[in-house]
Amino acid sequence: MGRLELGVGIRGGQSVASRQFHEGALRVLRPHYLDESGQVCYVVVNPGGAYLGADLFVIDVEVGDCASLLLTTQSATKVYRTPGSFAEQRMNVRLGEGARLELMPDQLIAYREASYRQRTCVTLRPSSSLVMAEVVTPGWSPDGAAFRYEEVRLRNEVHVETGQGTELLALDNLLIRPPLHDITGLGFMEGYSHLGSLVVVDARVDQALADELHLLTAGREALTGISLTRTVAGTTGLVLRSLSNSTDELNRLLRSCTDLLRHRWYGQEPLDLRKH
Repeated sequence: MGRLELGVGIRGGQSVASRQFHEGALRVLRPHYLDESGQVCYVVVNPGGAYLGADLFVIDVEVGDCASLLLTTQSATKVYRTPGSFAEQRMNVRLGEGARLELMPDQLIAYREASYRQRTCVTLRPSSSLVMAEVVTPGWSPDGAAFRYEEVRLRNEVHVETGQGTELLALDNLLIRPPLHDITGLGFMEGYSHLGSLVVVDARVDQALADELHLLTAGREALTGISLTRTVAGTTGLVLRSLSNSTDELNRLLRSCTDLLRHRWYGQEPLDLRKH
């Protein structure tokens, strides 16, 4: 089991850690700043290198009023065989007034006979800004087939907190079970093997932005669709889903979208995490 708690606040015009705790197989590297915006970047590390059966990882993140956090991982999340059980990650996120979170992990790789469940619950204010990216890829198997894992279940819940209470803005539930269905065909993976997702919640999200992102993703070696959520207290969500046969292609596609948002909304340069 691993547990990580991270709180971020504002001090001297920069976002800094206000609370930090870890135990077991999770921790973060020292904070760093990629530009002059004051946004702090933390890298989550799993010293064990992979998720195995019955592993449970719990992450709690709170970004205080007007603070900005970029959270990423040191490397891909690898899920190996999980006989008799499943590996699980639970993440709870809370964003204050004017708070911003970019959640940009490396890809999730599910190997042969792997079962993985991930649940991310976000509670934010109408003035908060959230960007979450995810890429799911099949791991190597002896026969070279793409879908030898047992299950990948990804569930995202986004709630908006207002003066009248908390309302559900979006529930995004993805379930892939290769042993039970032919997921290569229509209605599933459409002949592709890799999946990319992007969730954006911000008061500046609208149909015009969705149309612009759709044009931005056109002409790539991927099949992409974009949907808008309902609007709660003036804030709206956007969900992008893309299918491809290449991790790099999906990373480039998602990065082009997030770079557009970073530049337009915050005047920041394209993201360069410099991991390699």
